[in-house]
This record gives sequence, structure tokens and C-alpha cells, in this order.
Amino acid sequence: AGCVPYKNMWLVTKLLSNERYHYVELHHKSNIGDKLWQVGEKIQECKLLEISYEKKLPVQETVMRVVRPVAIIFSEYYFYLIAFIVEKNDEQKYELKYDYPAVFRIDRITNLTTLNEKFQSTDASRFEEGEFRKRVQFMFPGKLVKIQFNYTGKSIEAILDRLPTAQIVSQQESTYRVEAEVYGKGILMWLLSQGDSIEVLRPLSMLNEMKDMLLQMIDKYRE
Repeated sequence: AGCVPYKNMWLVTKLLSNERYHYVELHHKSNIGDKLWQVGEKIQECKLLEISYEKKLPVQETVMRVVRPVAIIFSEYYFYLIAFIVEKNDEQKYELKYDYPAVFRIDRITNLTTLNEKFQSTDASRFEEGEFRKRVQFMFPGKLVKIQFNYTGKSIEAILDRLPTAQIVSQQESTYRVEAEVYGKGILMWLLSQGDSIEVLRPLSMLNEMKDMLLQMIDKYRE
């Protein structure tokens, strides 16, 4: 038995046909099925992977990384490998290079090799996909930081929905002071998209980075 009543199937078929007609294929045109399967297996087996990855920013280059794969996530049109980058210490044992996960678009992984070395399953179980999604914007990774900003826009509910970790710490007339815990660089892109509705307060490093980015944007429009 299907999930859709028979009398409504024509409507569902019509809606799906419309979506299929307007569908635009992604530019990379890569068949990533085998990669998804291989990466998924290594996550379950808790095995290290060595990957060749095509970076686009700040310059286009291919880099090699050894990683502990912990999850596959679909977001913003793409499949991503979430993994912790590792490197060998003085005793030639792999250890975490950073205490936060890296994000790799799977279609940009040009080669992957399984290493004959496993990592503790507790490392994988410690990663919580739902908590990661709450704190990442546009799948841009980075350090976990606490930010504080003033919001004077029309819908504070939209802000709280976009940033699930956000909390209103105070309100003065139509100005809300909000705190949130977020990962890395993606939050800067989102903050800039809010125009003059948002004023970043903390941390100071992010405030200064916002100022620099805004000045660079203004310079592009000077005559």
C-alpha cells in the first residue's frame, strides 16, 4: 500500500512532474554514488581515510588530508563528509590536528584510500550530527565560538529559527540582544546577509573581521 491515497496520486504526480521539469542539474555533474558508499563503510568500520581534495578558496589547489570520518550530511545542494583531520605526532601515531570537525564536499574528493588503522569508536559516537547542524552555516567549518549581536529587524523569530542555539538575553524596545554558539566562517556570510538589521558585539575578533569585510565591500563601489 502506498502512503498517498489513490485519489490524490494525480496531484502528487503533477507536482513532481513540475519539479522535474524545472530541475537544473548541478554544475559538477559528478557521479558520487560509489564515494558515498565507500565513505559510509569506513565510518561504520572506524577506519582512517587519506583523501585528495580540490580546494577552491583562497586558491584552487589539490590537498592531501588524513581524516577520521564521522558523518555524511546533505545540505545546500551537496553531500558533505564531516571528518576530523589528523596528523602524526612525534611517536608516529595519528592524533587530532584540530578539536573541531572539517567539512569536505564529496564531489570534490578526487581520490580516497583506506588506511590500515582504526580509531576508537567513541570518537565517532562523540560527534552529534544534530548538534553540528545547529551551529554551522552554509557548511563552512571553523572553531566553535559564542557570538553576541543586536537585532533590530522585523522578525526575531526568523533569527531564532535560523540559529537554533540563539537565545535572547535582553530586549530594549525593538532591539534584541542575542547570543548564539556557532562554528566558523559561515556565520559571517549569514550576518552580512542581514544588512543593517544586525550589529555584531562579540567576540572582538569577529567584530573586527566584519568591519574589514564591510570596508572591502565599500571600496568595490567607490567611483
